[in-house]
Order: sequence, then structure tokens, then C-alpha cells
Amino acid sequence: MSFKTPEQSKTVMTDLVLPSDTNALNHLFGGELLARMDRAASISAVKHSENIVVTASINNVSFGEPVPLGSILTIEAKVSRAFSTSMEVFIDVWIQNKKNRKKLKVNEAIYTFVAVNKRGRPVKVPDLKPETDLEKNRYDSALRRRQLSLVLAGKMKANEASELKAIFD
Repeated sequence: MSFKTPEQSKTVMTDLVLPSDTNALNHLFGGELLARMDRAASISAVKHSENIVVTASINNVSFGEPVPLGSILTIEAKVSRAFSTSMEVFIDVWIQNKKNRKKLKVNEAIYTFVAVNKRGRPVKVPDLKPETDLEKNRYDSALRRRQLSLVLAGKMKANEASELKAIFD
């Protein structure tokens, strides 16, 4: 099977935070941000796999700063690693306001998707070849995150997790 680069899966979504998207503090609802990230990440996974994808897990979400009403919200998603039928997608979130065009990173998240056929059965995905230093770092870290998730879910024994030996030994 061929490979693709993270850049080929890059998905950027930009939107405005409107009053109906906010809580009583006039900040974007966390659930609304999760939904927007899920959409961007799923598009990224579709671009990589060229198949239907389903969200398998939300591995990490870090809410760094609140997202105020009126903010320009930009979500960037890229596949960070491809396994047999699954893909880890790393998401970065920035805000800007109308007066200051400087972007402020406020959030990041890691989602996992599985590529499936029309019957919902998992299908193989292309390998991923990272190019930049950041992509290589995220690629390398993805295997540790995957093994840790499998160990915590009871789907892998700790002594089988090659990337986690230092933690469990």
C-alpha cells in the first residue's frame, strides 16, 4: 500500500463564535468546540484514508484558554500516524479577534478514527510519512499513546507495550 504525508490530510476550518455557541460567561461551549474539532478531524481522516471514517476515541483534549464570543476560531487537523485501519489525528485550535490579527493557540486534541467500508467493516489505510520535525515528533509519540490506550483498555498486556517498557518495568 502507498503512503501519504500529513500535509495531504491537512484540514483547516475557520468560523466565528456566535452568541448561540456560548455559555453564560460568553465563552464557546466546550461541547461545541469538541463537535467542531470532530468534524475537522474526520475530514482529515477521510482525506488520508479515502474511505468512510468513524470516531473511535477522543484520546486527549487540552482546554488551554476560553474562547470568547466574537472570536475568529481556526481549527487545523492533520493525520499524525496511520496504523492498519486506524488513524490518529492531531488538532490545533487558535483564536484571533477583530482588532488583533495575531493568533493565540488555545487548545489541542488528539482523536482516533477507523476507516470502514459501506458495511461498517474496517479497511486498511495508507501508511503515513511525516516530513517536518513537528510531524515526526507527533508520529513517534503516537505509538506510545496508542500502546498506553490499549494497555489501559485491557487490550494489550503492559509487558507487550514496547514503547512503554520504561514506564512499566
